Parts: sequence; C-alpha cells; structure tokens
Amino acid sequence: MHRRDFLILGGLGLGGLALPPFGRVIAAEQLQSTLDVAFKKRLADTALEAATGAGADYCDVRIGRYLQQSLMTREDKVENVINTESTGVGIRVIANGAWGFAATSTLTEAGVAQAARQATAIAKANAKIQTEPVQLAPVTGVGEVSWRTPIRKNAMKVPVKEKVDLLLGVNAAAMNAGADFIASRMFLVNEQKYFASTDGSYIDQDVHRIWAPFTVTAIGKDSGKFRTRDGLAPPMGLGFEYLDADPTGRIELPGGVVAYTTAYDMREDAIAAAKQAREKLKAPSVKPGKYDLVLDPSNLFLTIHENVGHPLELDRVLGYEANYAGTSFATLDKREDGFRWGSDIVNFFADKVQPGSLGAVGFDDEGVKTKRWDLVREGVLVDYQATRDQAHILGKDASDGCSYADSWSSVQFQRMPNVSLAPGREALSVADMIKGVERGIYIHGRGSYSIDQQRYNAQFGGQLYYEIKDGEIAGMLEDVAYQIRTPEFWGACSAICDARDFRLGGSFFDGKGQPGQVSAVSHGSATTRFDGINVINTARSLG
Repeated sequence: MHRRDFLILGGLGLGGLALPPFGRVIAAEQLQSTLDVAFKKRLADTALEAATGAGADYCDVRIGRYLQQSLMTREDKVENVINTESTGVGIRVIANGAWGFAATSTLTEAGVAQAARQATAIAKANAKIQTEPVQLAPVTGVGEVSWRTPIRKNAMKVPVKEKVDLLLGVNAAAMNAGADFIASRMFLVNEQKYFASTDGSYIDQDVHRIWAPFTVTAIGKDSGKFRTRDGLAPPMGLGFEYLDADPTGRIELPGGVVAYTTAYDMREDAIAAAKQAREKLKAPSVKPGKYDLVLDPSNLFLTIHENVGHPLELDRVLGYEANYAGTSFATLDKREDGFRWGSDIVNFFADKVQPGSLGAVGFDDEGVKTKRWDLVREGVLVDYQATRDQAHILGKDASDGCSYADSWSSVQFQRMPNVSLAPGREALSVADMIKGVERGIYIHGRGSYSIDQQRYNAQFGGQLYYEIKDGEIAGMLEDVAYQIRTPEFWGACSAICDARDFRLGGSFFDGKGQPGQVSAVSHGSATTRFDGINVINTARSLG
C-alpha cells in the first residue's frame, strides 16, 4: 500500500484496522474477467499428481484470483480509485506426517508442478523435527461443484462513474444538511477461488463483499469543538444491489435512528449523520456510573467479535495464536466444567452459511462444506471453532469448516466464522424493551475500543448515545464508554429482542496471524439489554 492510500484510510478511521495486500494495479474493465474452470482443473490435477509423485500423502490446491476496488472521496473531490488483482496457486501437502506449503504466480503446468514438489520437500524437512504427525479429520470428496454469492448486481461491472457519482452525491447531501466535512468510501471484493484435493473435490467459488463507510464531521463555530458520526450500515456479502436504497431494507428505531438490513440508503444516512453530528455538539456529557444498557446490533457486533468470536478460536485457546490482542481466557477445561459464559437467555452460534453475511461460502479453504453450530447454549460454553487438523483435539470427527486464507500465497488456517447472538424467543420490540428501563443508555454504532490480552476485560464506545429515563428516551448524551468483564457482562444480559429485530454487523478487515492475514466476518444480534454496566466518561480536558 502506498503512503498516500494509508493516510487516506487512516483519515477514515481505518488506519488501525488490518488491511489486505493490494496486489497488482489493473484497469477497472479487467475486474470483470475470470479464469476458465477447465484450465484451473488442469492446473490442479497437475499439482496433485506432482505432489503425490514426490511422496505427499495428502495435497490440496487453491487457485485464486483476488480482486479489489476502492473508491475514496472527500466533499466534492475524488481522492483515489484503485483497482487491484492478485492471481496464483497455493499448494499445501502432508508428507511423513508434516505440513509443507509453496505458492507460485506462474500459471503453467510446469510452474505448479514445481511448486507442488517444493511443498513436498518442505514437508519432508519439517517432518524431521515434528514431534507428532498431523491428524486430519476426514472429508468426503464432492467431485466438481460450484458456489456463488447470490448477488443480483455484480459491483465489479458497475461503471466507476456511477460509483463516484453516488459517493459525491452522498457528500453533497451531507454538506447541505450541516456537515462541515465528509469522507466517503466504497470497498468492493471479489474472490474467485478454486479448490482441489486428493480427497476428490474440485470446488469453484465466486465470493462477493461490499462496504460503503463514511465519516461526517461537524464543527462548533463558537467553541471550535468537533464531533463525528460514522455510517451505521454494515458491510455485507451482497452485490451492488445493496446500495439501491430499497425501502424494504430500512428500519425506524426509537429516538429517530434509522437502521439498514439488506439494502442501504447511503444518502439518507449521511443526511441523518450531519444532523446528529451537530446535535452531538450540544449533547451533555455522561455522568459516570452504573446504567442499564440497550445495545443496538450496530454496536453489539463488535463486542461479540472481540469478546466471543476471538476467544473461542481454538488456536488462541491453545496458545498457538497470540497476535492481535493475545490468546484467550476460555481454556479447554472451561468447556469440560460447563463454564457459565452468560445468563440463561444467551445463546451464541457460529456459521458460514447465513445469506448476505460476510462469512458465507459453500465450502471453506480446506474443502469442508460449511454449516452452523452452537458455541454457547443457554449461557454455558459448549464448543469452539476448529479446522481439520484441530478437530481431534476437541474429540470431534469433523472440521467446523472455518479455514480461510486471504490470498493464494497465504497458508489457510483457522479463521473466525460468523458468530452471532441468537434472538430472544419471546416477542419483544425495541420500543417495549426501552419502556422497561428506568435509568439507562441506548447505544448505536461502532466506536473506539480496548481489549486485554486474554479477551476478558474490555471497553467499548459507540457513535450515538441516548439517555433513557423512566422508560423513555430523554435526549442525546456524549463521551460514553462501557467497561466489561466478559462473563459478568453476558451474565448481566436480561432481555433480547425477538427475531424481527435480528440484524448483522461486521468487520470487513479483520486481522489475525503472523504474517498477518485479513478476513471479513459478520455478527448478528437483536437489540439486547444489559443491567448494571459500568459507564465511564471519555471526555478529555486539554486545559
């Protein structure tokens, strides 16, 4: 990434996120092309034959074409449009009980055969110092199959001018509504992935993701203070139809906040953001203390991500993974002891199948068919996230289907699937939930956060905060952050709205590993209440 692009992303608040490698810059028209499936199968068969001929007991081949388009605007200016492509082959083998991996961007039979032999040689070298052989959970080959993100409009085929016009129109609407500054972006991803293995699978997948974030800034002319409000819509595993502003994807919430599900009116959200940023300039600062919190899914998704999803990654639990905020407090003995993660109404499930989610695929990067499974059931820890070579550690006979690599040149490893809080089973609307709160705060949007090295203690902010007094919204607050200890926080969960309010949030650039890799993952929930949570005032005095 060039320094200019890093600074632009940092200005949007993305500089602290893990960002993917950009690959080779190409023309926008090249984003529409694909590799022939027969050509990919021929390369895969060559690699499989070369690996087994060199002594590999197992081999999988990933032929990937990874496409990205990023558009960056500010007020009435286009700052950058970047189109990138990265294509190559990653080959993973087991020989003498050890893993080996090699990759090549040379898309010829000779090139992939050489990489396969190199991967096998690496595995044999690794075997000399490996203490225990790799144990792979069995997978039945599926033959030649395909899976596509069910999109209606391929964003890569939409002209750049149409996308730029949309962003500049959003900016103009926000400025007319009272914003002093606005930066809007659009990130589009298309992963064209082909997987083949000695198990007998040939899987062709076409995966699409989209995100259109913005940040509005309002400045107090007299005070010189400023407040911002980011967009509230989540990134999604959808096509360009997501930005068509279909009103069926619009939800009006108490306090005048609008949420979005399967369709996003970016212009409407930007106008609201401009007005709310101005309102934040006049909002009183929160008084620290204990409050009942009503957390919108646009806020709660990040708490789920950091303090449920990551600590239940099996490699973190085992101490194999410690990059990006450490390991996990949720050690294996806790599952055996029936560790109480939350109250009886707390049920977390993992999946890679939910339509529209960032994590949805037909098969993971080990050729395992994806599924849904429970992590926490009625408040009790019951399971983790495991790949083929981890399943035996948990006594499982199958992988959970959550292996992923962000590039053909990266080794696939265990990545977080979608992790979601199941909606409440009793009928409950957001308005009715708020009616039952005497002293509380209603929070929307992702804000700053801090987590410890075991995912046990954490602190989260937001974008919008509304005071609740005697069951009614009493006005906006500012400078709010809530502090949690993971099991105590979820133990304080006293109510969850029903499935009518279930919505996705998500992380488009989630980092893990070393060397770092990036994935995208969604987290669903309905609006949820937590009782007696400590809230601090984050205002800073510069005098």
